[in-house]
Amino acid sequence: MKLRNFLSTPEAIVAAFLLLATLWGTSFVAIEAGLHYFPPLLFAGVRYAVAGAVVLGYAAVAADRWTPRGRDEWLGVAVAGTFVIAAYHGLLYLGEVRISGAVAAVVVSLSPVLTAVFAAALLPNERLGPVEIGGFALGVLGVAVVADPAAAGLGSAAVVGVGLALAGAVAFSLGAVLLRPLRTDLPIAALQGWAMVIGAGQLLVAAAAIGESPAAVVWNQTSIASLAYLTLLSGVVAFLLYFALLDAVGPSQLHLVGYAEPVVATVGSWLLLGHLVDASALVGFVAILAGFLVLERREIADYVDADRLTG
Repeated sequence: MKLRNFLSTPEAIVAAFLLLATLWGTSFVAIEAGLHYFPPLLFAGVRYAVAGAVVLGYAAVAADRWTPRGRDEWLGVAVAGTFVIAAYHGLLYLGEVRISGAVAAVVVSLSPVLTAVFAAALLPNERLGPVEIGGFALGVLGVAVVADPAAAGLGSAAVVGVGLALAGAVAFSLGAVLLRPLRTDLPIAALQGWAMVIGAGQLLVAAAAIGESPAAVVWNQTSIASLAYLTLLSGVVAFLLYFALLDAVGPSQLHLVGYAEPVVATVGSWLLLGHLVDASALVGFVAILAGFLVLERREIADYVDADRLTG
């Protein structure tokens, strides 16, 4: 039975949504913990090499087919692997060397706003009017508040970390938009599995190029737990939940998970690592969320109206 068959009731969908937000929100904390023991690019590369192999195995069993065909499918896999896996996670991990997972999660929550902007710039059927531009400005203002050293008490290294996390969010959003015209009937689990494997290869090559060595890894209970959690739970399990929710509710509603992640990351960072985000980071997050609500107001209103009609 396919996973999406379990999401047949509103209660199951809400539970899956909360679980996905928890798994992906706590991944920022797990990355922060693991970076004390792993070089960043090597850490990300190993995570997605293992996760990609597992997801591809799932696709081979559960999907109608698991190998890409033709130019568009291979190009789509390459775009997803390069932008969504390699560039996004490489920059995020490098950023989290300098900032907490909670702050990184706040910055990355700008991704849906950036996705809407890139879609308007690159896709023929998408447009931004004055209201949408205002929403984008709110999102950028939120990141500026988070990155302001005077307001947030950040040093120069932390500002660089915010910049790297923001660059990762840009890469993720650009990849998501570039992928839209390339979508075919290749099952999304197969697409994601191949993207993970390709992205992992790029991350491992980049790690070797900048001199990261497996000898630098410190193996202990924390590092093993962090890698296992990121690979199996926030990697494999979370992506399979994502595929099922994508079928059940569609991409517009699923974007909202990105705004639950910083809340989970903040709570997890406090409980597990004793870190608290500054009030200015919370203000920045509210501004980013407001920008998203402005940009997606029509889709959210349509979803609420449809829910009332079927409720």
